[in-house]
Amino acid sequence: MSINAYKPHLLVLPEDDANREMANGFLLDSRVLMCNMQVLPPAGGWKKALDSLQSKHAQGFLKYPERRLLLLIDFDDEVSARQAYVRDHVPATMRHRVFVLGVCSEPERFRAACNQKLEAIGETLAKECAESRQDLWAHALLMHNEAELVRLATDVKPFLFQSN
Repeated sequence: MSINAYKPHLLVLPEDDANREMANGFLLDSRVLMCNMQVLPPAGGWKKALDSLQSKHAQGFLKYPERRLLLLIDFDDEVSARQAYVRDHVPATMRHRVFVLGVCSEPERFRAACNQKLEAIGETLAKECAESRQDLWAHALLMHNEAELVRLATDVKPFLFQSN
């Protein structure tokens, strides 16, 4: 199933395969409307993801005003510096529709800390989003995402999840 680019939708651009696995796990929650979310192929690094946003995806933002994009990156234990760098390099015209989330270090450490597969972690995170909970989201390796998660949920939750 593919997204309708003319309706509200979320593209997820993962930095690497581990982040892609978590994003795919998010899609496993039965409440996620898969027709409104698409996980893109891994960019090959957080800077490449950001470069892709500026080059490849910029035209899509002009053409499709309902598009949102989530950069799913590793913060490599440099959260503040990386958040500032990304914020400074996202074009101003796109900032309100671009979101950045990721593990404080890297997904592999998060997987080890949770003792779960990355897809299972992604599915749990989706469940918490659908239920407006932040149990796993409050984990030490994810808690730096809190403000961005609130901003993202406010924007995408109405079209990303089935209402009960």
